[in-house]
Amino acid sequence: MNECEPIRLDAALRQARGLVDAADAEVLLAHALDRDRAWLFAHAADAMPAEALQRYQSLLSRRAKGEPVAYLVGRRGFWTLQLETTPAVLIPRPETELLVEQAVVRIAIGRAVRVADLGTGSGAIALSIASERPLARVVATDVSEEALAVARGNADAHEIRNVEFRRGHWLSPLAGERFDLIASNPPYIAADDPHLQQGDLRFEPPGALASGSDGLDAIRIIVRDSPAHLAPGGWLMLEHGWQQGEAVRALLRSVGFLDVATERDLEGRDRVTLGRFS
Repeated sequence: MNECEPIRLDAALRQARGLVDAADAEVLLAHALDRDRAWLFAHAADAMPAEALQRYQSLLSRRAKGEPVAYLVGRRGFWTLQLETTPAVLIPRPETELLVEQAVVRIAIGRAVRVADLGTGSGAIALSIASERPLARVVATDVSEEALAVARGNADAHEIRNVEFRRGHWLSPLAGERFDLIASNPPYIAADDPHLQQGDLRFEPPGALASGSDGLDAIRIIVRDSPAHLAPGGWLMLEHGWQQGEAVRALLRSVGFLDVATERDLEGRDRVTLGRFS
């Protein structure tokens, strides 16, 4: 091919073979062109503008070195929302939607309730619940001001006004308050887990991933402190690792939670454990 001859979109995708996953290549190409993926297939024979090709090749190179697609394009879909996603926050993942699902089914439509989301990151959980239950008043906490800035931006982008963001460690910003439901996707990976040095995890905030020698330190704090912040009959629900269900159930029962149960994700793995405060 003549070096001056424009490259077609379908040829640009073929160039990515062996470098990155095909789906990732499509997302990156669409981003470089400021289009959606569906547009690519309708315009496969179109020529790539030179500037877009340069952007695409740079994105491919960075992805080949391991940078997460969500950080490269600056967003990730979660629940019904497109969320800004930066290296300051954990990348929202599909399995966390189970936590939102379990929360929403326990909040009746038209009921004004108070909900807390601990360690909100991008705001994925808080904003998803708030969008589904607009009468709920949601408080989202995070120790990272950078993360809170991302979450506030996502709330503004989706015009979700029933969420308040507060800086602090887990439940510390909730002093003197009680809630009908507390949800959290805390760090739950063991600090020495080799997976932390693999894949996307290498680029995500360590404090949002690892928590002590067994991965349960943050969960222990939340379980210990939640009873002081739950209304009678209120729910605590926690995402955790697929091998941690039994341990988390035991923690909830040890402080008096009732109706303790673990919900499984789409792969049939323990993922969300919940209990009701008496």
